[in-house]
Amino acid sequence: MWLPDPGDGPSDAQLRYLKRGLRQAGGKLPLFDDEGQEIPRRTIETCIARGWAETWIKNPIKPDWLVARLTDSGYRILGKTPPKKVP
Repeated sequence: MWLPDPGDGPSDAQLRYLKRGLRQAGGKLPLFDDEGQEIPRRTIETCIARGWAETWIKNPIKPDWLVARLTDSGYRILGKTPPKKVP
């Protein structure tokens, strides 16, 4: 799998994807965009590989879907303070 240079910031598509996690509890990232189209797997995988997102839960109905949420680095790349972790 090809990955961009680690010094690069997120692409426009990656930023749109990551920003949507700011609107969800726990920083959950969407599976679909605003038009109902599935988020490209490569976008999700790249955000995970770059440390901006992490896999979250397995979907028992659709095990091939990659469910992710923002990491602290993901919040920071968006210019936001990560939420405090609840023990």
